[in-house]
Amino acid sequence: MLLYPSSIDLSTRTLRFLAGQLTARRRDIGTRWRRLPLVRQTLLVLAHLRCGDTYAQLAAEFGIGIATVYRYIREVIEVLAALAPTLTEAMKTIRTKAFVILDGTLLPIDRIAADTPYYSGKHKRHGMNVQVLTDPFGRLLWASPALPGSTHDLTAARQHGIIDALAAAGLTCWADKAYQGAGRPVRVPFRGRHLKRWKRRHNTTHAKIRCVGEQAMATLKGWRLLRKLRCSTNRITNIVKAVLVLHHASA
Repeated sequence: MLLYPSSIDLSTRTLRFLAGQLTARRRDIGTRWRRLPLVRQTLLVLAHLRCGDTYAQLAAEFGIGIATVYRYIREVIEVLAALAPTLTEAMKTIRTKAFVILDGTLLPIDRIAADTPYYSGKHKRHGMNVQVLTDPFGRLLWASPALPGSTHDLTAARQHGIIDALAAAGLTCWADKAYQGAGRPVRVPFRGRHLKRWKRRHNTTHAKIRCVGEQAMATLKGWRLLRKLRCSTNRITNIVKAVLVLHHASA
């Protein structure tokens, strides 16, 4: 366990990876001195992403100003986001899988009722829509850029090019009813209340396969910052990318 004022449930492998990336960043820009040593800045960022500690809490614990905390966190998130794979790059790994599971999740954000584009009618709250691809064992493979919460899952999948990429790769994908009409590569359950017995059996089997993908959602929400985002919506995509890179680095 990495120790901060409280514990961070990440291994030292994650710390070493992030410290290495930050070392390269400081060398590239020619940094000579900072208020925090490299390892302390790394711990600060991990505490923010993993534990969801606020800027004010971090400033008090590390003995620096809130503006400095903001700069340190933003710097590391941008470094990590640049390492995140695009969908095209991720498809090289995805093509080796027997099939993939596609699902969408809503990352809650701090917004008022007037912010209509971010309000999800399905979840009855404001948030950002993120599409996730997992392998047959529920391991997180790729996460999409964030879109306003009012975006339907099927619309988001098409906008990100996920459906076309899966079709081009000839991969089978399992998804829920929200992706009805996606086309041949995406398998969805039958809809309706009074289904024939064979259709009900199909839906049961489908649900057993697809539910494994929920593990990826739990993986994302394990980074507690994503449970309630209070930053600009323009920064959320980079935060998701940073979390994805750290997750793969610690796997």
